[in-house]
Amino acid sequence: MNLPFSRAAWARVIPFVVFMLLLQLRGMAPADGSWGIDPRWIYGLTVVVVGALLAFWWREYGELSSQLWPSSREAWLAVGVGLLVFVLWIQLDAPWMQLAEPTAPFTPLDAQGGLIWPLVVVRWIGAALLVPVMEELFWRSFLMRWFQHETFESVVPQRIGVRAIALSTFVFMLVHTLWLAAIVAGLAYAWLYVRTGKLWVPVIAHAVTNGALGVWVVVTGNWALW
Repeated sequence: MNLPFSRAAWARVIPFVVFMLLLQLRGMAPADGSWGIDPRWIYGLTVVVVGALLAFWWREYGELSSQLWPSSREAWLAVGVGLLVFVLWIQLDAPWMQLAEPTAPFTPLDAQGGLIWPLVVVRWIGAALLVPVMEELFWRSFLMRWFQHETFESVVPQRIGVRAIALSTFVFMLVHTLWLAAIVAGLAYAWLYVRTGKLWVPVIAHAVTNGALGVWVVVTGNWALW
């Protein structure tokens, strides 16, 4: 299997890699601000940079054209699956279900314990609007189809096999601290993509999951899941 050097591959890989690198940077930055910046605001930089990369390559993402927008039935299916994944995600957090501690925990509270709403809004926008597009382009549109065939652009979603789904879900699990929840989410989004053949469907489901999770985290204060 050759490395994916096509323009279509890089358009899906680079935004994800940049996102992960900035995540690592945020995890490395001292919480005391000795680098001259509150590390939580690096997430804002992430939203801007990754959003700009997606905008730059937007015309390359043929599967996200308006012509492939889901039907109302598919959209409701996506919403239902997204909510189901959210419910399972907040339940599957026992210690044995965790691979490690979060790389870059995000707690948008001031010294008095009050919410810093600009941080909350930026985080929610990134998690609910940016990440679903960026990740589905990488995990489902690129990686899952690439495991099926190295010329991934030619792979019809409905023809993706079990091996490609399993391998991409395994890698998806490795970059999340809640491994069992990640497996459930990865398989759910993969199923939507294969069943409907439309990337917008798992994007919507992913957005619903992350959006609901963000609201739940702010309401409950369970910052470990954010």
